[in-house]
Amino acid sequence: MPDLATIADLEARGVTIAASEESVTNTYLAVASAAIRDAAGSNISQITATVILDGTCEQRLRLPGAPVTAIHAVILDEVPVLDYKLSNGALWRSSGWVGDGASVTYTYGLASVPADIVDLTCRLAATALLAFRNGDPAARQVESERIGDYSVSYADTETGTMTLTDYQRFRLAARFGASLTVVRAV
Repeated sequence: MPDLATIADLEARGVTIAASEESVTNTYLAVASAAIRDAAGSNISQITATVILDGTCEQRLRLPGAPVTAIHAVILDEVPVLDYKLSNGALWRSSGWVGDGASVTYTYGLASVPADIVDLTCRLAATALLAFRNGDPAARQVESERIGDYSVSYADTETGTMTLTDYQRFRLAARFGASLTVVRAV
């Protein structure tokens, strides 16, 4: 799956990337993308996937990932299902989804990454790149500093510069619909 931002996106924001930094920059973009996707509970980018969902007597079978843009195949207990309708990210069927499991192949996510998500990805990667350039790839951001009897406090004590704030995580989850749905991907 492609990263949520590219070196070209970083350069468009005024960050110059030397040829010798391309590999590490791509790593930082991949890590930032993974952190954002994890917080969002979604791939964000458009993909086609097959999931196996537990059967239910309910008429709605909720699909993980949003937005759902196309259904390619639905199979319930090894039998193709054709009598469903896609409605608000779920498959609706009058007789419900009773069975051992439904296999659904579908396309979901956004065709293009929103500008603010590209920007957030670039900011995380650029912060890590700055630490790398300063010779400390595991550098942590200074949260507070005092000069008399020198003291310093660092933010992001566990994961360095690739940490999202609680607010950012909350907003991403709310926006992209993170949920506790458990699926088996095939």
